[in-house]
Amino acid sequence: MRLSPYSPNPSTHHEMFLSSYSIFSPSLRSPVAVFKCIRSSFNTTLPFSSARACAAMAPLSTVSTDKEADQELKYKEQAVSPQPQVAKRLEKFKTTIFTQMSNLAIKHGAINLGQGFPNFDGPDFVKEAAIQAIIAGNNQYARGYGVPVLNAAIAERFKKDSGIEVDPEKEVTITSGCTEAIAATILGLINPGDEVILFAPFYDSYEATLSMAGAKVKSITLCPPDFAVPLDLLKSAVTKETRAILINTPHNPTGKMFTKNELEFIANLCIENDVLVFTDEVYDKLAFEAEHISIASIPGMHERTVTMNSLGKTFSLTGWKIGWAIAPSHLTWGLRQAHAFLTFATSTPMQWAASVALRAPESYYEELRRDYNAKKAILVDGLKEVGFIVYPSSGTYFVMVDHTPFGFPDDISFCEHLIKEVGVVAIPTSVFYLNPEEGKNLVRFTFCKDEGTLKAAVERMKEKLKRK
Repeated sequence: MRLSPYSPNPSTHHEMFLSSYSIFSPSLRSPVAVFKCIRSSFNTTLPFSSARACAAMAPLSTVSTDKEADQELKYKEQAVSPQPQVAKRLEKFKTTIFTQMSNLAIKHGAINLGQGFPNFDGPDFVKEAAIQAIIAGNNQYARGYGVPVLNAAIAERFKKDSGIEVDPEKEVTITSGCTEAIAATILGLINPGDEVILFAPFYDSYEATLSMAGAKVKSITLCPPDFAVPLDLLKSAVTKETRAILINTPHNPTGKMFTKNELEFIANLCIENDVLVFTDEVYDKLAFEAEHISIASIPGMHERTVTMNSLGKTFSLTGWKIGWAIAPSHLTWGLRQAHAFLTFATSTPMQWAASVALRAPESYYEELRRDYNAKKAILVDGLKEVGFIVYPSSGTYFVMVDHTPFGFPDDISFCEHLIKEVGVVAIPTSVFYLNPEEGKNLVRFTFCKDEGTLKAAVERMKEKLKRK
């Protein structure tokens, strides 16, 4: 835009023009006509007063009626209004179901048994460790792959749990939550066109991140009531193009724990076909009815396994986003390369506090399981009384149910009714399948809430949710 020497400061030029709107000829009260005159005057070297004169002298015959002008302005706004843009590889992924359901919960005042975050705080000794780390000045960038004291604590914990000794410097990488560990692992080790096998239903970030990596995703469906792995189907799915199998045990959203037989079968398949395993074990300390087994502990598997975990679920500190990946050095190299360009480093004082948390005595974990078992009993018994078909949950803090006794055609419509008319939030599970039809009869509830909240949710459902 060129202005004459008599023009005002460019930063206020448009404001002065608009402030003079009241002196325009009545024929220029149309915003579109004003816009045309402004554009014309800005493309000349006329002084600003000439722009006013232009407006005053505009012939009536060139001005639209108010109705036409409004319509024209509407079309112009539509034409210039930026449309949401997203890369093709992410087009199918909308706002996460967790965000959608949590927003609806707030809007309708519903009790949120959908998203898996506790409504109670983590232990004081861990929070105090974070405070002390901040006071001590541990507030600048951490080393990219982790504060040494946390890497060491993770290695110690892993040896105690799995019997595997790992090098904290070469085989442990700290990430911003397990979701970043998943992303760094996939982006660092999977090439475009590689096949990766998932077990549906699956945590939604798996498919999205694999899509970003350009992977070909295959899905093996786990079916109720026990969500057992269909071993023959899995065997037939592994091909020479298969690069990795991604497992999650204990399993979100079903609560299933992979059995020793299933893990050994997967291990043999991977060894025979030179396939990697990425294993998400964030719920390892929430195993209620069986011992958690890390597939890396099966002979021949450590060298081909990336084990991912986090602090948030075990210590009710999901907002801290402290996660990690454990892998042999030749696999750690790739995931660290990706991590370096995703987040580079993770919150320093929270890492120091996490190192304290991971050295908690076994009594902490025993009390954690007792507490969650009591919460689980309240929810499971309540859901059965309400009329749901409730499937067994051996681990995690989730329960899967069949909602069909209530007469809704799918999980989305049921969950919308549950929020708006009953005041309780559950998660529709169809979003966790490559084929949404496979999950349309199922919804997920969480019991990581205080007992009062769980009881209140059950009472609402008993009162307002009717079987058909």
